[in-house]
Amino acid sequence: MDGIDIAAIETDGETVSRFGPSALHPYREAEVAVLRAAVDEATALTDRASRPGAIGEAERMVTALHADAVQVFLDANGIDPASIDVIGFHGQTILHRPEQRLTVQIGDGQALADETGIPVVYDLRAEDVAAGGQGAPLVPVYHRALVQELDRARPIAVLNIGGVANITFIHGDGDPHACDTGPGNALIDDFMRLRIGASRDENGETAVRGTVDEAAVARVLTHPFFAQRLPKSLDRNDFRQWVDEEARLSGMSVEDGAATLTAITAATIAAIVPRLPQRPRTWIVCGGGASNPTLMRMLKERLSPASVETADAVGWSADAIEAQAFAYLGVRSMRGLPITFPTTTGVTAPMRGGALVEPRERKARKRL
Repeated sequence: MDGIDIAAIETDGETVSRFGPSALHPYREAEVAVLRAAVDEATALTDRASRPGAIGEAERMVTALHADAVQVFLDANGIDPASIDVIGFHGQTILHRPEQRLTVQIGDGQALADETGIPVVYDLRAEDVAAGGQGAPLVPVYHRALVQELDRARPIAVLNIGGVANITFIHGDGDPHACDTGPGNALIDDFMRLRIGASRDENGETAVRGTVDEAAVARVLTHPFFAQRLPKSLDRNDFRQWVDEEARLSGMSVEDGAATLTAITAATIAAIVPRLPQRPRTWIVCGGGASNPTLMRMLKERLSPASVETADAVGWSADAIEAQAFAYLGVRSMRGLPITFPTTTGVTAPMRGGALVEPRERKARKRL
């Protein structure tokens, strides 16, 4: 919930021929408050198409902000809108309960297409979840495309640390293996917001001053999720109450709480290693967690002797990789190529996913 990531790439949905520019459009505090209200209200949803109250307000806001972000981005980079084939639009997840075949991402794809004059692929998780898959993670097929060009020791694990942490395991040319590993940044962010009103532990500076309660980390690892086989996925709030109770955060200082939550993220990532087909020799970290030096140090300690490096260090963009991935998924969806697999979401067969909508007032455009 920090903002809208936007990136341009050139791709045929199989390989990536060029990385374009990228940007972040941060949310203002009032906009974050609208999103948090929608997430809270979404706990009562049973119909994924329903948009009551705060949820409807948030969807209108998210759509308008994405339209503005696209226009600002194109103008800032001198990009002709007619040169863009598709926008891959993820929207904002407010509820993810695949066990109930329910996942909700707010964002009106048709309205975004109309406003920008560019075709939009959106609602990328729904088809997979409806077919019995986890609907997450979605980016492994993009990770596979990137890893194909990378000179690193195999097997390779690409680790994305957003609100939830997820991993893609790649060895050879077959379908990637993937799953959510557990809490990413969400619990740390929520803790900092509740304790001191900060949106995050910037650069891990609070955690580095604290002491990790290893007993609390061990208690959290007893959660049944960590014993489940791949694939598996989470809602960002699934561990909020459990971790608060098991880690006993209320009795900790801000520094010790931040340190312990950061260690929980690292430990739950390391806990996935025995469940992978092989032990990774290389870990590449992207997402917001890659910019947290305290978390990166803890990961290197827990994942040794494997190498651990950031996406930036291997020539990717740690900040832009997810936005790039959804552009890539948009093209795959347009071409009818699968975006999820039995080894990534548990769906019974590879699934295309996504809904393509054209602007209702189509502008004269050229195709790449």
